[in-house]
Amino acid sequence: MDGVQFRIGAGSDIHELIRGRELVIGGIKIDYEFGLAGHSDADVLIHAICDALLGAAALGDIGELFPDTDPAFKGIASSLLLKECCDRVRAKGYAVGNLDCTIFAQAPKMAPHKNAMAAHIAGVLDIDPDQVNIKATTTEHLGFVGRKEGIAAQSTVLITKTGKINESENL
Repeated sequence: MDGVQFRIGAGSDIHELIRGRELVIGGIKIDYEFGLAGHSDADVLIHAICDALLGAAALGDIGELFPDTDPAFKGIASSLLLKECCDRVRAKGYAVGNLDCTIFAQAPKMAPHKNAMAAHIAGVLDIDPDQVNIKATTTEHLGFVGRKEGIAAQSTVLITKTGKINESENL
């Protein structure tokens, strides 16, 4: 069957805020007194995007590909993990259509950084920045995000495949 196949993936991630680490979100260093705890640079937004891409292409999840027990990933820039995830999605014949992402943070304010994040992510994925939408919200001081104990992110992605499509893939 000839045509276009669309697949959607969703990803989410949460990391604790701690002292003594840089805060990196969307590949951008943000000046703040806390950073995110994690084995890699703990970029919560990029981790959510990785899981969304992997999920859309039925390639597992970020923890399977880059386990926190592997010293090779200690302190690694999450942008490198995103590039690898994108390469795997493309190897299955898919192209990235668009991303819609939300960051949940009481502080610091994300608005001044959203355009730089979108540009960075688009560069890693080799897509137009217009294909990357980043939103940010607080939780009105509710829960762990509201208490400034952590930051969360979620992402939805669309991937497409064109040409000959195996009908069993659509089931």
